[in-house]
Parts: sequence; C-alpha cells; structure tokens
Amino acid sequence: MESTIRLTTAQALLKFLNNQYIEVDGKEIKFVKGVMGIFGHGNVVGLGQALDEYKDEMIYYAGKNEQEITHVAVAYAKQKRRTQIFACTASIGPGSLNMVTAAGTATVNRIPVLLLPSDSYSDRQPDPVLQQVEQSYDYSISANDSFKAVSKYWDRIQRPEQLMTSAIQAMRVLTNPAETGAVTLCLPQDVQGEAYDFPESFFKKRVHRVRRIDIDEYDLSSAIELIKSKKKPMVICGGGVRYSFADQQLLDFCKSFNIPFGETQAGKGIIPWTHELNMGGGGVCGTLASNRLAKQADLIIAVGTRLNDFVTSSKFAYQNEELDILTININDFDAYKMNATSIVADAKKALEKLTSALKEANYKSEYTTEISEAKKDWQVELDTMANATNENGLCQTAVLSTINKTIDEDAIIVSASGSIPSDLERIWCPTKPDTYHLEYGFSCMGYEVSGALGAKLANPDVESYCFVGDGGFLMGHSDLYTSIQEGVKINVLLLDNNGHQCIHNLQRSQGIDTFGTEFRARNGNALLGEYVPIDFAKIAEGYGAKTYRVKTMDELIAAIEDSKKQSVSTLIDIKVLPGTMTGGFEHFWRVGTAQVAKDNRVVEAAKNVNNIVNTKCLPY
Repeated sequence: MESTIRLTTAQALLKFLNNQYIEVDGKEIKFVKGVMGIFGHGNVVGLGQALDEYKDEMIYYAGKNEQEITHVAVAYAKQKRRTQIFACTASIGPGSLNMVTAAGTATVNRIPVLLLPSDSYSDRQPDPVLQQVEQSYDYSISANDSFKAVSKYWDRIQRPEQLMTSAIQAMRVLTNPAETGAVTLCLPQDVQGEAYDFPESFFKKRVHRVRRIDIDEYDLSSAIELIKSKKKPMVICGGGVRYSFADQQLLDFCKSFNIPFGETQAGKGIIPWTHELNMGGGGVCGTLASNRLAKQADLIIAVGTRLNDFVTSSKFAYQNEELDILTININDFDAYKMNATSIVADAKKALEKLTSALKEANYKSEYTTEISEAKKDWQVELDTMANATNENGLCQTAVLSTINKTIDEDAIIVSASGSIPSDLERIWCPTKPDTYHLEYGFSCMGYEVSGALGAKLANPDVESYCFVGDGGFLMGHSDLYTSIQEGVKINVLLLDNNGHQCIHNLQRSQGIDTFGTEFRARNGNALLGEYVPIDFAKIAEGYGAKTYRVKTMDELIAAIEDSKKQSVSTLIDIKVLPGTMTGGFEHFWRVGTAQVAKDNRVVEAAKNVNNIVNTKCLPY
C-alpha cells in the first residue's frame, strides 16, 4: 500500500506545483516561480492559508488589481521565453472575473499562466454566498465559466481527489509549446480547505521535457521544391522563433540564401535591427523597407507567427501574382492559415533541416540591390522621424528615438496599446535580444505598467521601462505601487497626448469627425470642449515614485539620466503633441467603415475599403 500524506486541497496543489520542472535542450528549470493575486473571503482561509504555510518554498506577490497582477505573471513568462511561470489567485465573483481579460492576453499570445479563481461552494449548503452568480436554468454555472472562452484548459475541482488528474493535465498544457496559454483550475471555497490522504507519488519531482517536433520528410521535400522554384522569397520572423530559441537558425537560413526578413511585434528584437537582412516590422505597423519587399516577394516563409491582420496588412501585404506562402509552426492551427504549404514542426529543427537541404541544392535567391536599397531608403525615413520638430511641442517619433539613444542597450522596453506599439515596431532599434517586449496579440490597454514589473522580476539586473499613453495609464497602473511595495524598480515613460489619438486618427481617416476619442470636457452633446489636464506625475508621487515632468528634449534626456540613478520606481510625464506619431508605409488595415451615413466622406471611405478588399487582398 502506497504511503500517503494528509493535506488540504490547497496545500496539496502548492506542494505539487513546487515540484514541477521544465527541461529545454537539456537545461532543467523549476517551472512555477510562485503565486500572485489578491485575497478575499473566497480564498484567504483556503489557498491563503496554504500560501502562508508554504511561503518559504512558494513566493507570493500581493497585487492591487486582479487583472493587472495576472498581467505581471503573463509578462514574466513571456520575458522568460515560457520557461517559468506564476500562478494567480483571486476571490470569487468580481475578483476572479477581473482575471478573464488577462487570461485572454495569455491565450492569444500563447503565454503560459495558471489561474486559480475561487468558486462557489461545492456542497452548495451556504448558497448563495456573497458575490456568487446564480443562473436559474443551470445551477452548476458560476462566474468562472467565463474563463472557458479564453482558456486552453479549464476544470473545476469539486472533490480533493480530482486535483491529481487535473493538476497533471494542467501541466501538460502549460508546458506544451503548441497549445499553451491560460490554464484555469476553479477552486470552490469549501474544497480548498478540505483534507484528503494524497499518495506521496503525486508530489514527486516531475520534469516536463519540451519536445522539439522534427520536420516530416515529405514536408521537407515539398518545402525545398517550393523554395527552389522561387526567386524572391521573404521570411517573417514571429514570436515562435523566440520561444523555440531559433534566433541563430533563422539568421543562418536568411544569410545562407540572401533572403530578407520582416518582423512581427513578438519576433522583433530577436536579431539586431542593424543586420543587413533585417527589414524591420512588417504589415500595418511595418516599415517602408519590409512592406515594399513583401509586395515584391513570390514566397512568404512565415516562421512562428499567427499571421494576424496586422502582420498581413489585412491580407493586402503580398501582391506578387506568383505568390505562395510557406508556414513553419509548432501549432497546426496556425500552420494551415492562408492556404499555405504547411510545416508543423519546431522552428529550430525545421530551419536547420531546410538550411542544410537548400545548401546541398546550391539555392540562392535572385535579389540584387533591392534589399540594400530598401534598407537605405528606410534609414532616410528613420532619420526624418527622429529629427521631427514642432514649435508647439514635442513630436512623439522624436521622443521615442531620443529615448532609444539614451537608455542602456540592455534595458527592457514594454508596451501594448495605442499608437506607441506602431511607432516602436517601426522606429525602435534594439541591438540586444529579449529587450523588446510588446504585447500586441491582444493589445491589452493596462498591460504596460504590469508588464514592466513582470519583465523586471524576470530580469532583475537590468532596467525595465514601460511605454504607455495617458489612455493606457488610466486603464491600469496599480502595479506601480506594487513595484514600490516590493522594492522592485520599474520606469514608466508616460506619453501624454490628451486621449486615444491612435483611434482618433483612424476615426478621421474614415471620414468621421472627432467624437469621444480625446480627453476633452463636455460641450453640449459631445466631448468637444477644452482638453482636461491631468498631472500624472502627482499620481505617481502619491504612490511614492520619483517623478519628472518633461516638455522639452533636453528635459527628457536629463530626466532619463537622473532616473537611472534612482533605486525607487520612476515616472516621466512627457507631454507630446497629438497626431505626431508615425504614418503608414504602403499598408492597408481593414476596418468596418459604415456603408451608409449622412456624411458622404464616410460613404466614400467605405467604398475605398471595399475596393481594396475586393481587388488587392488575398481571399483566404
């Protein structure tokens, strides 16, 4: 008879998590770093008691908002290239529901995070309890059913012994590079504290080896024949390259055959921007160089990317009549997109095999001066944006370029929403890997400050900066206080342009007058009065941060330099002029413009969108 150990469900879960490891290319890493969250009546005496008991083995970070602390965990795992995670806990009802948005962020971006939302009583005796959602047509439903749409694995632990099966299945998904994302284990209040005699084998050390799926020989042969038939292929470097640790393999592939590559937000910064074949970001947020070559390419080799609408310019980016698409992705759902010839394999393995086979075939692209000319022309655009001036104030592009030149090259930058990600993908010039951290799968407003904290926890020896607009900051910034409470320094670079200017630009580009997108006072039936000023530095000062107010470039440089000397978190309040972000470069973004409107400008804009969709965009 196997020996057992009597523990509560919550205690057993933590003891199990503390013994989970991941192995990547022979390197073994403890997988679960700790737990983040907020206590309420639904978890404080169950999981909270267990966390107190195991505090020397499992670190706990107390957040101030459930969504934000979960975003810290997402950013941490992203910065660690998915080799280490945090779990997150919240009380029942509103507390747990606050984590749903962050669960979406994790799942869309293929980032592992373990969510432990508290749930209603399994025995149903006190029901309905405080904060419980009831549905008369199905009593088994709780607020936590909302997680199903944004989780890669979901379960509700209604008896202590169910934990053993569910916890192992959770680890299966969390450590699977093809299927990872948010994993949700709902924990009823009573079950958290219930005891059970768990077999000791449940708590033995488990090492989850990341399997590198090799390329199928038939797929390899098909891909080689396809590439050999093409004159001007182009690679898209996606986030899968980063998570597969295939940086060098992608560079070797492109260098061997003189193939240029563009980047997605998740793939940017893996290879230095200075490399002669690096054309920068592609698609809606893309550079002139990348988008120009994409239109000429007769083959797109998409490595580790979901091929979302921003990457493909809403399927407008590729205009060559001889175009084919080859995908390399560990996830077959992504590999089969856009009628592609698909390789379902690990990026590192696949690129190694493709490089070897193409070398044997003496393949070379037929590019002559197109790559260098595109790179040269883009440098002219970069210099123009970096030197942009306006007598009325600071230009956003010049601010970003100046910051790029002023912070340390190994510092991590984090952003997620508004016009800043588009600008960063175009003009930020990283030279060190893992220093460019953009959440642009979900583009979740409010991720930025939390993301900077997560990145700092993952890389404590370098500076962590978040770029956030005034709109994004107002969405969520409680982790600025968390960083101060924990003594973990982050730097907030707040670009205040009086509203959601990215969407304001989109609105006006489709013939719609300003409406609800700027932070103006009410004037009659609309918000069209004066800008309503906010002193963001005072907000941060109230938390205990070191703050700066910036209106000139000299003040900006001085503030950054002084912030480097601080040991406490900092915020630089930078006033930038609305409308001074980057423009578009030969791209198209499909939006649902109204086809009927009183204003003929809107109708004409809709006709233009439909014309491009019907004549220029791929149909699949």
